[in-house]
Amino acid sequence: MTESKRVMNDGAFREQLQERRDRIDSASTKIRKTFPVNDFARRLHPVRQYMKISKIMELEPGTKCFRFVPDKARGTDRCAPFIAGQYLDVYITINGMMVSRPYSISSSPKEAEEGFYELTIKYVEDGLVSRYVLDNWKEGDEVELSGPEGSFFYSLLRDARTVVCLAGGSGITPFLSLAQAIADGYEDFNMVLLYGSRSEDHILYKDKFDSLEKASDKIKVVHVLSDEEKEGFEHGFITADMIRKYSPSGEYSVFICGPQQMYRFVDREIEKLGLQRKFVRHELFGEIHEPAGMEDYPGANMPEVKITVSVRDMRKTVTGSVNDSIMQIMEKNGIAVPASCRSGECGFCRSQLISGDVYVPKAVDGRRLADFKFGGIHPCVTFPLSDLEIIVPYAK
Repeated sequence: MTESKRVMNDGAFREQLQERRDRIDSASTKIRKTFPVNDFARRLHPVRQYMKISKIMELEPGTKCFRFVPDKARGTDRCAPFIAGQYLDVYITINGMMVSRPYSISSSPKEAEEGFYELTIKYVEDGLVSRYVLDNWKEGDEVELSGPEGSFFYSLLRDARTVVCLAGGSGITPFLSLAQAIADGYEDFNMVLLYGSRSEDHILYKDKFDSLEKASDKIKVVHVLSDEEKEGFEHGFITADMIRKYSPSGEYSVFICGPQQMYRFVDREIEKLGLQRKFVRHELFGEIHEPAGMEDYPGANMPEVKITVSVRDMRKTVTGSVNDSIMQIMEKNGIAVPASCRSGECGFCRSQLISGDVYVPKAVDGRRLADFKFGGIHPCVTFPLSDLEIIVPYAK
């Protein structure tokens, strides 16, 4: 390098250095508490969304659709965006104890942009939250929801271009959202929906699906009635033969959402199809209310058990039925447990088993390998077979 070039480079460097010093000296001394990227992330993935019930629609006895709009007075000014097929956790305080339940979003992603969500909730026998919701919620009530969660959505990298959707009862809700997303242009795949109901009168959202089917040639709906035979409807249950009847000749995915009895039956039928594992997707299994009905349940030698629970500096021994999950036992005894999916998938309630024997249904055992080694359990799908001692990391 010549001497003249070196001098020129040194001069340019000094000018640049001085410019940086001037900018630093003139900058505000006020410390930012938040950054735009963090604010944006919180809008996309809020921990809580504060909503009001703007509308309640009764679909049939024991099933209602609730519409939620942002409660700006409590700090929520918009609905967080979601992918069709995801769910929201509902947080409710019942008798002084906060509990949560996940419900699939039945409205469309477009409607979230327009300012509302809809959740369709059906009465569940012995269902603590569903009973409370259907008996007590009214228009104008304030409700706390989580941000959108879950992985039951279409992925072009994973799923085939055609998805055969198998629904039963209120398990239709995520498929309603998916069908609307297809019609709105938010999703691009072919949907073949086999929807099982007891009778035509029990079909939820029939008119809406009829209109969506007319609006898009990518949507085909087949209603399957178990308790009556009618022209224009399939009769019986959703079997492997019925799936083959309406499936394309090439690759296709299968998405399933419905009650536990449906999962147990349909899973055996799907095995007959010989599909690759990646092409079979289950929505959250939901809470198991009858462990004795699971094929691999070993049975318990006592009707009730004692569970000693340690949460931070609290230690408490409670009593419960072997027919309840550990989470249900704790909640019934006033211990609020961190929970999200309540189906063994997310691991949010992960706790440590110190002593005792438990049962975890293989169909919903979502634990990691390390959990088996160090005693990790998901209380939402773990049932006591003896007296237990567990450690819960924290409670809400």
